[in-house]
Amino acid sequence: MKIVRGDPRGDGRNGGRATSDDGALDVTLVVPKAFGGAGDGTNPEQLFAAGWASCFVRAVRRVAGAKKVPLNDLAVVAEVTLHHDTEAGEFELSAVLHLEASGIDQATADELVQGAHQVCPYSKATRGNIEVTLDATVA
Repeated sequence: MKIVRGDPRGDGRNGGRATSDDGALDVTLVVPKAFGGAGDGTNPEQLFAAGWASCFVRAVRRVAGAKKVPLNDLAVVAEVTLHHDTEAGEFELSAVLHLEASGIDQATADELVQGAHQVCPYSKATRGNIEVTLDATVA
């Protein structure tokens, strides 16, 4: 992944561009509307959420396979939020990982989301560093 400066007035998160070495990803980075940005592009938190959600889906499937739990439809919604502590002048992240599944009961869904959080590399990387809320719903 490469972050390049776009607009000469911008920086990495404001007017920068994120590109992958294979050219498959090429997005302009913007400040979220919540922080006064135009919101007319992608912010780094959205990219992080996309990566975490895709990794977490695989982790849920891994845990389900180990427990011999058949899965029908499955989705993970990841919300990563940037927070500004104005008193300290610092920024931090929080995340919500929400599992949506069908064909299983609520207790199994809860067990899968907890197990996935133990094996997902994104969850491991953030453990103890940011507040993470886990939940699951079944259809």
